[in-house]
Amino acid sequence: MKNNGNVLIVDDNTDLLTATRLLLKRHYTMVQTLNDPTQMSSLLQQTDFDIVLLDMNFTQDAINGKEGLYWLEILLDINPNLIIVIMTAYADIKLAINAIKLGACDFIAKPCQNDELLATVAAAFKHVESKKAIKHMRRQTKGLLDVINHDRQVFLGKSAVMEQIFSTIAKVAVTDANILILGESGTGKELVARAIHNQSQRANNPFISVDMGSIVGSLFESELFGHKIGAFTDAKSDRIGRFELAKGGSLFLDELGNLPLQQQGKLLTTIQNNEVQAVGSNTTIKTDVRLICATNENLNKFIIEGLFRQDLLYRINTIEITLPPLRERKEDIPLLINHFLQLNCQKYHRELTICQSDMQRLTRYPWPGNVRELSHSLERAVILADKSQIDITTIISNKQTSIESITAQNTQLNLATVEEQTIRTAIIHFNGNLSQAAQALGLTRGALYRRLEKYGI
Repeated sequence: MKNNGNVLIVDDNTDLLTATRLLLKRHYTMVQTLNDPTQMSSLLQQTDFDIVLLDMNFTQDAINGKEGLYWLEILLDINPNLIIVIMTAYADIKLAINAIKLGACDFIAKPCQNDELLATVAAAFKHVESKKAIKHMRRQTKGLLDVINHDRQVFLGKSAVMEQIFSTIAKVAVTDANILILGESGTGKELVARAIHNQSQRANNPFISVDMGSIVGSLFESELFGHKIGAFTDAKSDRIGRFELAKGGSLFLDELGNLPLQQQGKLLTTIQNNEVQAVGSNTTIKTDVRLICATNENLNKFIIEGLFRQDLLYRINTIEITLPPLRERKEDIPLLINHFLQLNCQKYHRELTICQSDMQRLTRYPWPGNVRELSHSLERAVILADKSQIDITTIISNKQTSIESITAQNTQLNLATVEEQTIRTAIIHFNGNLSQAAQALGLTRGALYRRLEKYGI
């Protein structure tokens, strides 16, 4: 049974062309020959060849192989994916090395035995299959990324502060500078990170996101740097770390303020040396990532308290972007409400509207969970709607009443007090269900637990 594959043989020896074609046509679907290399360009435009067997000398008495090297470069200019095997009657090692350096796949000396030629061509076809597999994988990955990015939340805003942030994103995206994104939970820090990545020269490469608050301390190095099989009890196989997964792309480290000091030192060393070493390995791997970090914590305060390394902060905040909470850009709320309403109506096949009075009430609501809370609330309202308009009591009802009454009691509350009371209100509203409370507040369960311990709730 013939293998799928197209082979072109280029040689000035017609007897060799005939013999080689007869041998290879028994094994491959198409074999063509040329005795004049000047015709290769037009033939390659007509036919998609996988492999070219190329002679190194075409002029009579030529033995230095310069002609073959010249045509080798021409072929690769026409099609860089061509697999080219060099043939010559003069087995010169230096010539073979030069051909390989220029992009040839292999080298075979003439005259060659049939078995040797078949083995060389078969090995070359393995390179063809590998290139096709890599190309397919890249296309598949790009397709998946397109689907993922299409389904992701868009980063919206028309307020002056958001226009300034959009301008900053456009300026920094084209660089490889490390970025630190600050802001409360739910303000869209990951969306900013993705916007930076998508507008950068790394956009076609991976965007890898890591929630630093969810990584168990003992697994920190394994998650970020990878491990070798047998490196520790549960290391049943090799694992690629996030730095290596993000090679050529962007690595987003979210909730960086939760990283313990010891692990901060390991991260700093990686950033400084631009290399990682997998757990259980004796070798290092060079890194090539654009680092984007984010936190809702006050890192300068953490530095004073001895909880965060100042030298690490210097490394990660070449550029700082601070996202305002939703309550400080109320003019963006109607835009976001309409966006999430339309998005969820499409998702759940509904046709719903929102009345002006409800829009105004939602605009006045302080949204302690910021955009994430708004997004989840609109989705819930669309799902629970019984009529042609959404019922905003499914969104704010008791929550707004509680928060408004708290604010009326004391307008001088500091941020910690507001945060504590908001968490208490959310827990009461959801009848003690911490998962629902965390989601409404725009926090991970881990982040909520830390705040419960902080405030003694």
